[in-house]
Amino acid sequence: MAGWHIPSIIAIFLVFAGCGRSSDSADAAPVAVDLEQIKERGYLTALVDNNSFSYFIYKGRSMGFEYELLKRLAQHLDVELRIKVTSGVERGIDQLNSGEGDILAFPLTITKDRTEKILFTNPQFDSYQVLVQRKPDNWRQLTRNQLNEQLIRRPAQLIGKEVYAMANSSFVQRLHHLSEEIGGEIIVHEDSTDAVTENLIKAVAMGDIDYTVTDNIIARVNAAYHDNLDVETILSLPQQIAWSVRKTSPELQEEINNWLAGVKKEATFMVIYNRYFKSPRTTLVRLTSDYSSLGGNKISIYDELIKKGADELGWDWRLLASVVYQESRFNPKGESWAGAKGLMQLMPETAKRFGVVDPTNPQQSLRGGVRFLQYLDKYWSKNISDKEERLKFVLASYNAGLTHVLDARKLAEKHGEKTDSWEVVERYLLRKSDPDYYRDPVVMAGYCKCEEPVNYVKAILNRFEEYKVMIDS
Repeated sequence: MAGWHIPSIIAIFLVFAGCGRSSDSADAAPVAVDLEQIKERGYLTALVDNNSFSYFIYKGRSMGFEYELLKRLAQHLDVELRIKVTSGVERGIDQLNSGEGDILAFPLTITKDRTEKILFTNPQFDSYQVLVQRKPDNWRQLTRNQLNEQLIRRPAQLIGKEVYAMANSSFVQRLHHLSEEIGGEIIVHEDSTDAVTENLIKAVAMGDIDYTVTDNIIARVNAAYHDNLDVETILSLPQQIAWSVRKTSPELQEEINNWLAGVKKEATFMVIYNRYFKSPRTTLVRLTSDYSSLGGNKISIYDELIKKGADELGWDWRLLASVVYQESRFNPKGESWAGAKGLMQLMPETAKRFGVVDPTNPQQSLRGGVRFLQYLDKYWSKNISDKEERLKFVLASYNAGLTHVLDARKLAEKHGEKTDSWEVVERYLLRKSDPDYYRDPVVMAGYCKCEEPVNYVKAILNRFEEYKVMIDS
């Protein structure tokens, strides 16, 4: 969309404009993995950071401006998206080049030094830096002119002032350049390499430090939360912002550029943008919620029930929470088109079998779902000893029914392949929509559009990995 180039939108990506660390691995040759290899293996790993606009978990759901764009990119590439949370641009570059990620989805300022290490996508937008400062205690009683008189409005007023910024960032670089431009020294304190811009902004609001520098949009998002902050003083000219890939991934770079050109023309972009940058009240709710990785450590109001059920299963509670989210989005009144109900979306006959009288009762539904999962785990343990592999069979059986998964194993066996490998069995599960396979004499349950259980297993396990990073055990 044409609006991508305007300053009020384009500043989004600068919060991580350059924090990082030096590393010996920064000079290592990048791994040779490009678009073809990524498509062959079936997934794209994106390096992101956890913050209030880029990527976070809220009420069990992965959210964020960057995250939503990355999901669409993965769909465009027809691969699965895998998220790896990291911090610091230099660390991110190291991880990118070592193959831990395929795209560094940080809001990177394009600099000459960085172009020697990585390939940038086409510039997404321009941005500019602002000073974050605290308003006087009586700011509500002041006129605008009176307020301006008590705040820094000209860069020269920063001479002799202490300003904190992320280590090795473009913010630090800008402050040093600004000192030369105004003919006096700004005392620059570089915070730790793991510092997060939002923490420095909070430190200003709490009175721990007086000044920091960040980009315009991120400053405004945080000022909506901390109303005692002023973010009106501009300190830089526009700067180009982009994502990056390895120098050994030119085909991926080109494909991302082609995708970006189309995304910019879609109205969906503005919907996503407004969700995270034009809804200060919603942002405030997420920042302060116990059910957000930004402000709490809960996934849902049913966490205690889920933990109890997970103990009975011998599971990490966050894995069971991922199942519940996948089934019902934590809605106990939810009902599918097929008649499955409750948190665990049990079909009527399954609910009855496992002692559920009222499937809309959260406690009953979870208890019934756990008993069903226990039954499936016991069944598959006879044939599949590896616990991690068995889990995939259990989850697929929970979603599609035990018989369909058994059919896929029989097909694998008939074709001389391993029957205790989910990678093999899921291939045959997907073939159950092909008459040559679902009409095979070994097949009992017949036709199945089994993309759903295959994707179901991937979605639960991927979300579980995200929960493990973002939510404490």
